[in-house]
Amino acid sequence: MEYIKTDIEGPLIIEPRVFGDNRGYFFESFSLRDFVEHVGPVDFVQDNESLSAKRGVLRGLHFQKGEMAQAKLLRVVSGSVLDVAVDIRPGSPTFGQNVTVVLSGENKRQFFIPRGFAHGFLVLEDNTVFQYKCDNYYAPESEGSYRWNDPYFNIDWGISPDEVILSPKDAVAPFFEE
Repeated sequence: MEYIKTDIEGPLIIEPRVFGDNRGYFFESFSLRDFVEHVGPVDFVQDNESLSAKRGVLRGLHFQKGEMAQAKLLRVVSGSVLDVAVDIRPGSPTFGQNVTVVLSGENKRQFFIPRGFAHGFLVLEDNTVFQYKCDNYYAPESEGSYRWNDPYFNIDWGISPDEVILSPKDAVAPFFEE
């Protein structure tokens, strides 16, 4: 696997080696030994999966606070998303900046987001299956979110706001400066 640094210290794009022939393909989606060598020790404790039936579904920007913060390793099994990580680490020189990457069933890229980032993704194709590993359990009392279109973060989602499909909770998430 190739581990590609981003413009912000911490998040990494991971490109697996895919072996294909007339039968299909094979690739190693995770190797603890390889991951620890390139990223460091991360103890993943929970795997999650979501299906987004429609293009335009936007989930985020979500994070967990304090000791329940989560590092995540994200990938798309089928379909595609624009994945976004926003640096919300206090004192970070890149605080408020974001990194985006397209993850798809076709490119098989993965995205590692360390603790201290808000995360969201925009679904680019109908019936997209999104999977991710977390290094901490979900804790509703530690959950936080910011509005997907917060001008403070200036994220280019590449979609018209009237095409975005949000959960009721994400539609009323606070803006950063609130």
